[in-house]
Amino acid sequence: MSEDKPIATRESFGKALAELKDENIVVLDADLSSSTKTNLFQEKYPNRFIENGIAEADSIAYPNLNVKIVGTHSGITVGEDGATHQMLEDINLMRGLPNMTVISPSDDVSTKKLVKEIAKFDGPVYLRVSRMKTPIIYTDDTEFKIGKGIEIGEGTDGTIFATGDILAEVLKAQELLKEDDIDIRVVDMYSIKPIDRKLIVKCAQETGILFSVEDHNIIGGLGSAVAEVLCDECPKKLHRIGISDTFGKSGTEKDLLKYYKLDAESIYEFVKSKFIA
Repeated sequence: MSEDKPIATRESFGKALAELKDENIVVLDADLSSSTKTNLFQEKYPNRFIENGIAEADSIAYPNLNVKIVGTHSGITVGEDGATHQMLEDINLMRGLPNMTVISPSDDVSTKKLVKEIAKFDGPVYLRVSRMKTPIIYTDDTEFKIGKGIEIGEGTDGTIFATGDILAEVLKAQELLKEDDIDIRVVDMYSIKPIDRKLIVKCAQETGILFSVEDHNIIGGLGSAVAEVLCDECPKKLHRIGISDTFGKSGTEKDLLKYYKLDAESIYEFVKSKFIA
């Protein structure tokens, strides 16, 4: 280690930025130029420095405000609008915020009931809904509570944790697997944060192989949330099915689900392969 005087990397950044000669570089700042050291760039190139003002008032999570955010076009099932309109990273972004609750219903019944639940909840909530029309899965007497999940079936061969509009495809895959005598339990993890830790551990202890399925990037989404619980409380392998860290494409809902292997047939084939291997 060098004997030279320690230097904050923000200082190094500011100096290096100011030394760049590229006239295409523009710096945007949020009332922090002296802290981020972009003031060094500002002094040399004032015409390419834009002060946007402080943005702390934009936050709802830090002061734990009773604000509900609704994302209506989640996942690749937005369809033909393509990558710029498809939210594949929102669960990751939202569940990383302290105080933020993240809810992802799957059908008409669960959505209506969970809207009522979050309306009663005091604090920031992100509700993830989709553009795609989904079949009705639940009946009016089904209960939904923040922090809980729902088991569908009592399969002992394996468990599939799913969330959102993709649950319908998972349930179709569950029926296909039954025809091959593979008994799979499906868990609707509509509450992603807080997540039902006890239910995850229960399924890990009672079933052989674990899977997660989501219409979302597999980085930071439902699969990551389930894996964190398993790592902490019941170490067991989890096979994550979702968007493999890429952007979406333009196409019909049906074609995109098939392309990204999130349709019932693809889920069925993937799960089945783990029992054959």
